[in-house]
Amino acid sequence: MTAVRGGAPTAGPLRASRREYALGLALGAAGAGLVLLSARQGWARVATPAPAPLPASVVSVSGQDLVPLAGALALAALATLAAVIATRRLARRLAGLLMAAFGVVIAVAVCLPLAASDVLGAARLTAVTMTAALWRPAAVAGALIIVAAGLLVSWRGARWPVMSSRYEPPEQSERQPATDSAAMWDALSSGTDPTGGAGQRGPD
Repeated sequence: MTAVRGGAPTAGPLRASRREYALGLALGAAGAGLVLLSARQGWARVATPAPAPLPASVVSVSGQDLVPLAGALALAALATLAAVIATRRLARRLAGLLMAAFGVVIAVAVCLPLAASDVLGAARLTAVTMTAALWRPAAVAGALIIVAAGLLVSWRGARWPVMSSRYEPPEQSERQPATDSAAMWDALSSGTDPTGGAGQRGPD
């Protein structure tokens, strides 16, 4: 009862830590996914007039064509999530800061003004009527989510669970088998059966 009573106060913080862990990973994945989705959509349409009665030619220019850095950094943010899972303490905090930095750079790159010449160069056309799309704000929102996830990891990540106990120092796991083996050989040499309980001797 004492052990249970003594361990009870840690259950609440442990559950909260796991929830924060899951939230940080979910935010990072959602933000990077939103940026990647937005980058693959049309951010501008280029309409080239044609002589009547021919219809105008309309070309959609994606965010990946206009701001390739955004998609590349979104993939880097996803890779950082793997580092968050595999690391701990200071390394995990640094991974969170790196993720937040990726989000900031994505937001800045997406928010930079796009000139008509940029769209024309991406569409490989010369005469156009350009109309903007709404996917750029979505990419900015995804970048801000990545920033929030990175800051959360940097702030609280050191307290979160680690991926596996096999990354613990091996001293404790290696000492016990060696001690048990030595005790077994001592028991056999003294004529005691190590499998039959304390004090029981084997046949002479």
